Amino acid sequence: MRSDNAKKGLEKAPHRALFKSIGLSDEEMNRPLIGIVNSFSDIIPGHINLDKIAAAVKAGVYMAGGTPLEFQTIGICDGIAMNHIGMKYSLGSRELIADSIEIMAMAHPFDALVFIPNCDKIIPGMLMAAARLNLPSIFISGGPMLAGRIGNRAVSVTQVFEAVGAVAAGRMNQEELSELEECACPTCGSCAGMFTANSMNCLTEALGMGLPGHGTIPAVYSERIRLAKLAGLKIMELLEKNIRPLDIMTPESFYNAIRLDNAIGCSTNSVLHLLAIASECNVKIDLNLFNEISDTTPNLCRLSPAGPHHMEDLYHAGGIQALFSELNKKSLINTDCITVTTRTVGENISAYPVSDYSVIRPIEEPYSESGGLAILFGSLAPEGAVVKKSAVAPEMLRHQGPARVFDSEEAAVEAILGQEIKPGDIIVIRYEGPAGGPGMREMLTPTSSISGMGLDKEVALITDGRFSGATRGASIGHVSPEAAEGGLIGLVEEGDLILIDIPARKLELLVDPAVIVERRAQWKAPEPKISKGYMKRYAEMVQSASTGAIFKK
Repeated sequence: MRSDNAKKGLEKAPHRALFKSIGLSDEEMNRPLIGIVNSFSDIIPGHINLDKIAAAVKAGVYMAGGTPLEFQTIGICDGIAMNHIGMKYSLGSRELIADSIEIMAMAHPFDALVFIPNCDKIIPGMLMAAARLNLPSIFISGGPMLAGRIGNRAVSVTQVFEAVGAVAAGRMNQEELSELEECACPTCGSCAGMFTANSMNCLTEALGMGLPGHGTIPAVYSERIRLAKLAGLKIMELLEKNIRPLDIMTPESFYNAIRLDNAIGCSTNSVLHLLAIASECNVKIDLNLFNEISDTTPNLCRLSPAGPHHMEDLYHAGGIQALFSELNKKSLINTDCITVTTRTVGENISAYPVSDYSVIRPIEEPYSESGGLAILFGSLAPEGAVVKKSAVAPEMLRHQGPARVFDSEEAAVEAILGQEIKPGDIIVIRYEGPAGGPGMREMLTPTSSISGMGLDKEVALITDGRFSGATRGASIGHVSPEAAEGGLIGLVEEGDLILIDIPARKLELLVDPAVIVERRAQWKAPEPKISKGYMKRYAEMVQSASTGAIFKK
């Protein structure tokens, strides 16, 4: 066992003494040592229940003859970090999470690892660490929040963000906003729609790193605790059979994940994170592959913000395994991929038919014949830009309009709430990319304010930053190269015409090339927005969003 490096032999007597100081018996030391990587905290709604998940995992490990040893990672709630300087630190936390787990697992020679994430950057950070370490590993999330209710209407945090714009536009009063604030987030768990956290938990299951139900069993259901115990049992089987993350996260499993991503309409952030995880797995995927898979993937789900359903509805309809079952009717997934069940995808999905075709559409009757995501290319985004096209109103799939240019999120929000944006405008928010932000902030406040003011069918937004999974409308992010690195988005001027053609995958700046040459000669790189600490170092090391915003190698 790998843990023998810290517990066997004459020279390890001091190590055994230290293990005994934390209460381990000789019998416990002789068992495999299983690291329980927990991101529990008191501040993140999706993580406040992870102490209970960890306790259940430990019970499962003990039942199967292992010794569980828990340690923590950091985590950020993107909703709480939104629309202030805190959001600049969110994406950067992904690399810190991966690095800190690597450090802990290398310094303390665990035999296997159980990862307990639930929210946005924690999930991909942990998957990156699992690939890097390549020890037998399994994931068990804390589960999604239940939707709130106002009368017969299901609501979630996205409606609260949109209500800010509605109040500013006089379409909602303060009392209605207060009622929504009270009702929108009724339980612990990752926010209730197909936002980034739930997208990544569903994709973890699709990759094969989470057990069936990992992505969809609600946080407050006892079934989630039972699944955590099963994860503790399964990690011992994975250790015995020596099944490791790089055996599971293969090119074929990434194709399955991208297929699911498009069928279900995940957050645009999933593109960023899948690229980064694949890089750690030495699996080559690029933005063109997302379009290729999208073109042949029927969009079968429209969960909030793209539609009325929430995660609990997807759970009751059969979850991720049922979606795979439906896709498999047209042989759209690779059923031979091994998973943490120690069985293949094909063996797993045989027990999960779709139980509610109003939530998961029949494959013969999809919302659309192509997937929920699209990668746009063109003069404004030669390295690509990402849009959740399943959440775009049909009338905005093709749009041409004048640019309204802002050099920060704050300036754009001020203009939006000040009712300075008119129908037909295309808002351009730049210097918010991985290096220029730094940290590539999510911008749910401007997009939700546009929706709340009733402009989401008339106004588009383009940025080198990124969006929350709760964003809807013609919101195009990840524009690469970013403005701070000399990308064309940094040369756009007020009133320039921009062409958006999502079906044709085009994003073009309609300005004479000679004019662009003149503007480029005048352009100067901006001063760093953060000049000390981790994010200064991050800005110096991070690459383009088209790479997944990974560090330079």
